[in-house]
Amino acid sequence: MDAIRTEGLGRSFGPTVAVDRLTLSVEEGEIFGLVGPDGAGKTTVMRLLAGILDPSEGEGWVMGHSIRTETGKIQGEIGYMSQRFGLYPDLSVMENIDFYADLYGVPRRGRQEKIDELLAFSNLGPFKRRLAGNLSGGMKQKLGLACALVHTPKVLFLDEPTNGVDPVSRRDFWRILYHLLRERVTIFVSTAYLDEAERFQRLALLHQGKLLALGTPEEVKRIYPGVILEVRCGEPRRASAILREELPGAIVGLFGDRIHVGSRDPEGTRQGIGNALRKAAIPVSRVQPVDPILEDVFVAVLTSGGDARA
Repeated sequence: MDAIRTEGLGRSFGPTVAVDRLTLSVEEGEIFGLVGPDGAGKTTVMRLLAGILDPSEGEGWVMGHSIRTETGKIQGEIGYMSQRFGLYPDLSVMENIDFYADLYGVPRRGRQEKIDELLAFSNLGPFKRRLAGNLSGGMKQKLGLACALVHTPKVLFLDEPTNGVDPVSRRDFWRILYHLLRERVTIFVSTAYLDEAERFQRLALLHQGKLLALGTPEEVKRIYPGVILEVRCGEPRRASAILREELPGAIVGLFGDRIHVGSRDPEGTRQGIGNALRKAAIPVSRVQPVDPILEDVFVAVLTSGGDARA
């Protein structure tokens, strides 16, 4: 059975369409990513699936329960961690977890064992008496996750859980999520970080409420419409600006000291790169074809206005 399924799911706020006829499914025990920039509609999708918002059209199901008519049953099956999770800064780590255990109706019998397990695998044990308001950003996210897991949900919704979190804490957070996968928890994560999209078993690219691509990371990469030429050269920032101007038919992206140029005519584009950068007196060390990354795919599909399904 699918843990999550939507058919033509939509939500509008007046004239603004936040989610536009979204159709997808997520298998039980899968980690699935909803990927897109700010304003793509990711949070609205989360709130629809969690039973917080009513859909304007279409339908969705979580663990077989309708998001239209069975929200009470859904909320007993899920954990939901919003972007601004409702931690109480003047309560300690332990008091916050106990509070959410009470909210979820977790029985006293066996509760302490569950809390001890959460403290251990989130590495919050040494900080259980610290006030939540005095925790770092990464530790607050871990505490929010522990609170969302205290009632042992079957489906976990995480809305941009690593936004603004330092790289070490992001790594620790993903380690915790992979641990949950071994317990067959279905994890539905939204993120604006395209580098994180590689971690999902499957993902959906979302923009302005529309589904642009759906599949495994490798499947999504295969829909790239053309060839990527990677350029290594001096002054990459200035070079990328020049290539955008001189190669109007190409898609140019800057990734650190590398430039990706997407084109359907790689040989012609290679010559154009050489000519443009020679004219600008920028030395080129290498131009070679490489596999696209997910950011290349997202920019290409977005630029074309296409609707791709892997």
